[in-house]
Amino acid sequence: MDPVICSFSLPFRYAVHFTHGAFQPSNPLVRDLVAEQKPRRILVAMEENVAFKNPQLPRAAADYLAAAGVPASVHVLPGGEAAKESAAVVRELHRAMEAEKLCRHSCVAAIGGGAFLDVAGFAAATLHRGIPLLRFPSTLLAQADAGVGVKNGINFAGKKNLVGTFAPPRAVVNDLDLLATLPTRERRAGLSEAVKVGLIRDAAFFEWIEAAAEPLREGNAAEIETLVRRCAALHIAHIATGGDPFEKGSRRPLDFGHWAAHKLEQMSAFRLRHGEAVAIGIALDSVYAARTGDLSRAELERILGTLQRLGLPLFAPELRCAEELLGGLDEFREHLGGELCVTLLRGIGRAWEVHAMDPGGIRAAIGEREAREARR
Repeated sequence: MDPVICSFSLPFRYAVHFTHGAFQPSNPLVRDLVAEQKPRRILVAMEENVAFKNPQLPRAAADYLAAAGVPASVHVLPGGEAAKESAAVVRELHRAMEAEKLCRHSCVAAIGGGAFLDVAGFAAATLHRGIPLLRFPSTLLAQADAGVGVKNGINFAGKKNLVGTFAPPRAVVNDLDLLATLPTRERRAGLSEAVKVGLIRDAAFFEWIEAAAEPLREGNAAEIETLVRRCAALHIAHIATGGDPFEKGSRRPLDFGHWAAHKLEQMSAFRLRHGEAVAIGIALDSVYAARTGDLSRAELERILGTLQRLGLPLFAPELRCAEELLGGLDEFREHLGGELCVTLLRGIGRAWEVHAMDPGGIRAAIGEREAREARR
């Protein structure tokens, strides 16, 4: 018997905005977004660390939205990677959204770092099978990378982001004023994702980072804004034009350095920030590529030197546990299924994908990194 075929497609479109003082009464951006979306209610989910660093923000957000004519409530919740380690914060958000009578014609406005946006996005995507989401990334890493994409999720069974959904936001608002309150370590950690995207997609962008490393390390506002804008644009371009926005295949072209980074985060019990682990993963995979002859030694020195001048770590004690780290390759493959796909370098701005990595070569790359670290 002939099947009955169901075939349809849905367009997705959202903007990533850049502004200062998003909830200042004189700033019309969020007011215009609310008028466009016409939500019945808004629940503001704010990471507690953001509220602590910006004590005026919860009241400012509530007053701004009230003036925009939309009933709103502000809920301050735990964030960071610890919030992703269980479903506790997701359940708390579900309870809050239900208590506030949110529906599919309401909206969640999530304000926080990448991990908090993952949690809030997952909660919004799963209540009523999807409540619209506005993202307000508060960290450099989130504004440049984690907060501008379509993924969200929580950790499960000791594996990063094992449970989650793909749910594009209605809009992303990068309030650059929030970066001014970041601790130095947090701000510098976010620089690694910009290095990553420059190395694999845009040699000119990497060269700009290379030249601006010192002011970026020190948090120069103009340089940071340029970096955030360019990095976010490159990530959005990949999502929109890469042909696989919901990762149905096995490719992970934007995850250079991440197979090791995800495992190092777990091995360090998340002592390492995500961006710090990515920097170490970039360094490790760059040494590996140089040892295979795909990357010149001169380019390797430029990469390692840039990461170092940005104030990023290039080594962690967990690297010495090579056999445990190598398990990260299997976890990387399992996350998408199918064959292993790891992005490596054939030069600055020139990436390619491999379907196997030599364990002996990885061990040798670790040894080279450890020897170099010992000489510092």
